Amino acid sequence: MTAAPSGVRAFVALGANIGEPVKHLRAAVADLAALSGTRVTARSSLYRSAPVGLLNQPDFINAVVAVDTALSPLALLRHLLAIEARHGRVRSVPNAPRTLDLDLLLHGDTVLHGDELTLPHPRMHQRAFVLLPLLEIAADLSLPGLGPARDYLAAVTGQDISLFEPL
Repeated sequence: MTAAPSGVRAFVALGANIGEPVKHLRAAVADLAALSGTRVTARSSLYRSAPVGLLNQPDFINAVVAVDTALSPLALLRHLLAIEARHGRVRSVPNAPRTLDLDLLLHGDTVLHGDELTLPHPRMHQRAFVLLPLLEIAADLSLPGLGPARDYLAAVTGQDISLFEPL
């Protein structure tokens, strides 16, 4: 992955399934673009996907955006958590319904295994709702330590996901 002229290229997954998911995702993209030292450079279409883990809940609307950012991985993560909170995100049980979920997938070629953050995101290559929108905006992306992202598509073909609308 090439570093962007104005910082590092990072990828953020967005998801929501309660309230007004499309509205929350579009507003979150605007919130990302407003971060200091950060510019949204690409956005995927919106995808509808079945919930994972806790199954008795509405389908999710998902997308991925690319940003060029001068923020460190942890600083960007903290901004993502603050954006979630502004959109009414409540963390109750894992995989619970949510108004907004923002996951930092990649931050340049950073490989990190910390208490607050693991990069690349540890399950991104196992989830169609991440891989399909990610590959839509970065078809030749290589995942640090894992290889080409497209190599993982075959493993997620059975997951329930469909194109929804443009972001």
